[in-house]
Amino acid sequence: MPLDTRRPRTTAWHSLEASEALERLGSSPHGLGTAEAEARLKEAGPNRLPEAERRPAWKRFAGQFNNVLIIVLLVAGVVTLALEHYVDSGVIFGVVLVNALIGYIQEGKAEKALESIKGMLSPEAVVLRDGRRTRIKAGNVVPGDVVVIEPGDRIPADIRIIKARGLRVQEAALTGESVPVDKTATPAPLAAPLAERMSLAFAGTTAVQGHAQGVVFGTGLHTEIGRISEMLSRVETLDTPLLRQLAHFGRVLTAAILGLAAVAFAVGTVLRGYSMEEMFLAVVGLAVAAIPEGLPAIVTITLAIGVARMAGRNAIIRRLPAVETLGSVSVICSDKTGTLTRNEMTTRAYALADGAVEVAGTGYAPVGTFRRDGTAFDPLEDPLLARMLVAGAVCADALVEDTGAGGWAVTGDPTEGALVVAAGKAGLDPETLRREHRRLDAIPFESERAYMATLDADPDGGRPNIHVKGAPEVILRLCGTEATTGGERLIDRDAWHARAGDLSSRGMRVLALAERPGAPSDTHLDEAHVAENLTLLGLVGLIDPPREEAMQAVTRCLSAGIRVKMITGDHAMTARAIGTALGLPGAGEAMTGADIDATSDDDLRRRVHEVDVFARATPEHKLRLVTALQHDGSICAMTGDGVNDAPALKRADVGVAMGVQGTDAAKEAAEMVLADDNFASIAAAVEEGRTVYDNIKKAITFILPTNGGQAMTILAAIALGTMLPITPVQILWVNMITAVTLALALAFEPPEKGVMARGPRAPGAPILSGFLMWRVAFVSTLLLVAVFGLFLWQVEGAGADPATARTVAVNMLVAGEIAYLFSSRYLTASAFSWDCFTGSRAALIAVALVVVAQAAFTYWPPMAFLFGTAPLTGEHWAAIAGCAVLVFLAVEAEKAVVRRRRAK
Repeated sequence: MPLDTRRPRTTAWHSLEASEALERLGSSPHGLGTAEAEARLKEAGPNRLPEAERRPAWKRFAGQFNNVLIIVLLVAGVVTLALEHYVDSGVIFGVVLVNALIGYIQEGKAEKALESIKGMLSPEAVVLRDGRRTRIKAGNVVPGDVVVIEPGDRIPADIRIIKARGLRVQEAALTGESVPVDKTATPAPLAAPLAERMSLAFAGTTAVQGHAQGVVFGTGLHTEIGRISEMLSRVETLDTPLLRQLAHFGRVLTAAILGLAAVAFAVGTVLRGYSMEEMFLAVVGLAVAAIPEGLPAIVTITLAIGVARMAGRNAIIRRLPAVETLGSVSVICSDKTGTLTRNEMTTRAYALADGAVEVAGTGYAPVGTFRRDGTAFDPLEDPLLARMLVAGAVCADALVEDTGAGGWAVTGDPTEGALVVAAGKAGLDPETLRREHRRLDAIPFESERAYMATLDADPDGGRPNIHVKGAPEVILRLCGTEATTGGERLIDRDAWHARAGDLSSRGMRVLALAERPGAPSDTHLDEAHVAENLTLLGLVGLIDPPREEAMQAVTRCLSAGIRVKMITGDHAMTARAIGTALGLPGAGEAMTGADIDATSDDDLRRRVHEVDVFARATPEHKLRLVTALQHDGSICAMTGDGVNDAPALKRADVGVAMGVQGTDAAKEAAEMVLADDNFASIAAAVEEGRTVYDNIKKAITFILPTNGGQAMTILAAIALGTMLPITPVQILWVNMITAVTLALALAFEPPEKGVMARGPRAPGAPILSGFLMWRVAFVSTLLLVAVFGLFLWQVEGAGADPATARTVAVNMLVAGEIAYLFSSRYLTASAFSWDCFTGSRAALIAVALVVVAQAAFTYWPPMAFLFGTAPLTGEHWAAIAGCAVLVFLAVEAEKAVVRRRRAK
């Protein structure tokens, strides 16, 4: 039968009968013939994702220079090279090269993500060929193949189940479903979302229980993983706020410098009568003075320091600008399973005929208390509860093991594991129970029956017992009586349905436990044994609980003005319950994937700010939600661990992947990976991000007055017709020595108080606010007055030679910057404290280095030859120190005025 390779995308395979699916695919329950399979392989192609087209290495490296930071550095390097300042130009070009190498190594995350997804496909598969089981390479699986599935198998392609016995598949990485999903050959409704297509199994997911056979309908790009791979390759990555702001800042600064140079050139030649050659040299000096060539390097180094700090707080940064972007995040979109929750099913409640019992403790560690009406008690003293605990432990196949160092893990179904752990919390040893209640026979769980039953020997040698667990609506139909502390009585089904509804409304998965005595001679168990006359023991409520630290982190984010959105593939009721437990303000309502599909883009942009919980979300929904949030300028972080999260992780301003339970696809698509899978580490990373941005602002407000003061000094000299107080070569010295020492010290500043008590900055806010521009102009003016004033005092008042006057001017400029450095440690807070002068080891080291460098600049003959300096006397240094103190006091007085105005 001819193969239509388009069919997988156009046919609703989940809603077809198994026989019809086989017919449409030209197959049979016995599979394909070898010759037919080979022909289909040639037509459909191998079952693997295509290799991503990569840019050549030289293009990737060259692309690293297409960045405003690098362009500014290159311009500064060319200028210093033209001035024959080879050491400075060598340093600048070295910074450019290091930055380019970092970007080159870290680039290509999309290609790596595609490779990671491709690696999820099973390497081998068992199929029916010519009616016989045959093990083949997964890449040779074709549409129409009948695949045999056993526990532990990775599904090699998208398949339509044609027969199943107790099959359960772990789909968390693909759909976000927190527990393994029951699979059946029964068709699903046509409108069923991806997570509820129980008749399908998807490539890359894993069978954890049961056996099945299914016919392949999608391979390679025609699988769900292939579709996500295509989405990931089409997603555009956005520039970070810092890069956008620095690009704008660079354009404005360049235009301002060119305009200023043109005006200065015109004034000097027309009004002051300077020659063209003299003005050309003066304008070059002006440009060198005004260009903050150290700024890009300082920004890069500050970001790198942020990377190191975040690594110490379990946040691994893969892309340097993401450090600062974290500080501007206004919305965090988080996956639920494994991110906000533990991804460990936990028994939380028991509903008995005589009352309710709450169970404390989370995870798989057998530690926790039982409480009734808020009071702790010994569960084994309650005979009915003890019977439930025993039934839950013996009617289960899961194993709970101590992995060492306080860790516990479940082998098998997580829901069964939760029941076994609950018995351990009560002081029962599950292995001892299973030996005492030796299993004689069992009916395994199948979704058609919705229950599991075991026939277990009596520890005292009496009649064997039949234990049953399953869906409440099924178990209640099979029960005629209910157990109480006083004995058995007729069952009140309406009351039990109400109890089940109450547990479900709290987001719990509900199971019913029942039992009945078997016949003394029973050694075999079939469905007739459990068809009636069971005694209901009670209901169990289980949930994948929120992480304690995640709840604290959510509270911290909300107090910092950061909204938290939970986007999950799980059920809406469960998602609402988790959202409520986390304290999300909009958790009372949940939008499902179907709701999102029915909502226009314009309405979604409004609704996404009103709702905090989104359930049954597919990769397209997550991507659409992130895009809707970004539409109004919100800076969006997306956390996740599954393949289904990768496209949204890449689209988000900051993608945050889980390092322990996260897939490689998620990690490669993200800018940041959490080493401990802890949502709380995101709040710590945001704090570090805000600190990095604060420190960059401090560095900018520190560097620019230096350039401003130098430029204004040269302009003043041109306007007044005097010689230049500072030569271009001396300007480069000051810029280099202060950038690599004083400005760099600000990169090590710790977080200021209240950094997480303020809201995120506006996405469109310029990197230099009106206040900071005023600060730059104010300090530039102070430095102009101090530098030009001392220069004129030396030239006209003291009759000093130009070398001495210029040496005084340069040292005044540097001393003024030292004074301003300590004031810059706090943008508005007072610097009149002992901590301001001694609290930063980096600042003290920087000042010491600058003092040594300036001493060499002033007194060492080789430096005097290079820079045209002359030795200074004590009188010179006293005047310089006095003016520096005045600069510090003037800035502190301005800060005091600002504080008073803001207080009003």
